[in-house]
Amino acid sequence: MMKEKVVFFGLSTEGYYLASQMVINGADVRIIDESSSSAILLTPEIAKTYSNVTSLREDEPLLAMEPSNIAISKAKYLFFTPRIRKTGHDRKTEVNSKFKDAVGELKEGSSVINCLATGFGGNNENILLLKHVTGFEVGKSISYFYFPLHDLNKTPEAIGSLKATDGKNLLSLLKMDKKEKKFVDISSAEYLHAINTIQRFSSLCSILEVCKFVKNNTKHTTLFNDFKNIYLDDMVTGLYDLHMLGSSFESAQTLMYLINGSIRGISGYVKRLIDAIRITLKKNELKASKTKIVLSWTLDTNEMRGDKIEMLDTIASKLRDYIGDVETSTGSVDLFHHDKTTIVVACSSSDYKEIKESQKGEDVFVIKANPLCEI
Repeated sequence: MMKEKVVFFGLSTEGYYLASQMVINGADVRIIDESSSSAILLTPEIAKTYSNVTSLREDEPLLAMEPSNIAISKAKYLFFTPRIRKTGHDRKTEVNSKFKDAVGELKEGSSVINCLATGFGGNNENILLLKHVTGFEVGKSISYFYFPLHDLNKTPEAIGSLKATDGKNLLSLLKMDKKEKKFVDISSAEYLHAINTIQRFSSLCSILEVCKFVKNNTKHTTLFNDFKNIYLDDMVTGLYDLHMLGSSFESAQTLMYLINGSIRGISGYVKRLIDAIRITLKKNELKASKTKIVLSWTLDTNEMRGDKIEMLDTIASKLRDYIGDVETSTGSVDLFHHDKTTIVVACSSSDYKEIKESQKGEDVFVIKANPLCEI
């Protein structure tokens, strides 16, 4: 029996992870690098040799390729896993543009699986766009599914679908763990993802808001240890999904207060982190001209969502308003070879560990980007 062709649109971390699992399980997989308009033939050997996109990109192995339009025209299943980097209103334009590119060459009888989070009604917009671009009606000539990838260790249990009967073969492709995936209607899949997203940020912002009042010299600070290990990296994870939810409402209902309150909570935390840096300068009588700030944040630049890259740029830009020497370090940090006092901001748990292991100078202040902004 001939294997059905699976194509991933977007050489992202999430797309490559799913594609690798499928090819190891015996599927015939192509993955499209948006930047080059070519499709890579993914083999089990490549998937086993390169555990992630970063290692694949760095090594640049010789790979079998074909034009992306040909790969898409042969696809039985097309997974939409692009890298989105625009912000604000431009975000939706970028998503729509990439979606059009992804589905343009699809043939009748194929299936689209959207792995990028949307707000309420976002998938209905995609379904209309799909019909406009291909002429095929979803549920009749072509199938559409919603499978929003977020945490790769815990893929969604529910798959949004117009008809549950459409996806029996899809279930075998997505069998990543022992938990059986369930088909639900697309609206329900959107609601479930919304509950998970809002719940996570509401809980996080409760911690951030209360921790404003906790002094680092307070007795019993050991009771706050659970919160000390939440870093900026954790706080920003999934912020894209929250923004997409926020942009899908217009009325001032309670849900909007929760969403906007969470977005404001993250913004308020960033302001507090910048204030902690300024207080460190003032307390230690450091001159701005004699101080260097290093934002240490090891980022995965291949993720579908660009929230973390955007946040790093925003903080760096705000700091440069009053300190000229601001460096963003997305890899190992070199702290000890200049004539300036260095303030290092550890934006993730792994970055903090690396800084502590390499720290050997007295002229280095380390600020943890956690709810307590510990120095």
